[in-house]
Amino acid sequence: MKRIALWLVALLAYAGLAFGAVNVNTATKEQLEVLNGIGPVKAQAIIDYRTKNGRFKTLEELKSVPGIGDATFDKIKSDVSLTGTTTLPPTKKAEEMKAEEKKAEAKPAEAKKEEKKAETKPAEAKKKEEKKAEAKPAEAKKEEKKADAKKDEKKKADEKKAEEKKKAEEKKAEEKKKADAKKDEKKKTDEKKADAKKDEKKKAEEKKADAKKDEKKKAEEKKADDEKKKEEEKKK
Repeated sequence: MKRIALWLVALLAYAGLAFGAVNVNTATKEQLEVLNGIGPVKAQAIIDYRTKNGRFKTLEELKSVPGIGDATFDKIKSDVSLTGTTTLPPTKKAEEMKAEEKKAEAKPAEAKKEEKKAETKPAEAKKKEEKKAEAKPAEAKKEEKKADAKKDEKKKADEKKAEEKKKAEEKKAEEKKKADAKKDEKKKTDEKKADAKKDEKKKAEEKKADAKKDEKKKAEEKKADDEKKKEEEKKK
């Protein structure tokens, strides 16, 4: 409302005054904004400069205010003063000035918005990359855990395989031991049978030899008896 009232005052001043000037040492921000080429930002810069450095000594000193160069100074130098009461200059209608200033200031604001948007993209990309980077250790840890589990599983499988192999070898050794024992037993049995058969054969041969010897002895005794009988018969 205050700004609208100021614009109305500017219109009245434009209609009623042939000349006007803005006292840069006493003018308010709204009054400074009526100047051609001065918007809210530059008006505030003038006030900040004035607050910090004191009253303007010359109009040329306005060029020391950030944002006010030769071009802007040339636009306002005929409408500003260092003393006196501020009267709004009739250089332009207030509404036209405000529209132009608003349009001019909208461009940097839009540019700033685009800049902020451009800055947001790397920030988002960085955030995404950081999140991705954070996910990598977790993924690596998961893979490591998976590899450890696989390693443990393989170790257990190898141990089981080794145990089964050991049992198979022990079983094989036991079977071999039994087979050797059985073989030794068979050998002893065969040897025993062979010895028995040999003894039996020996006894049979000895018996046969004794029988033959007895038979021969009997034959010799019979022959001797027959010869003795023959001799006795001859003597008769």
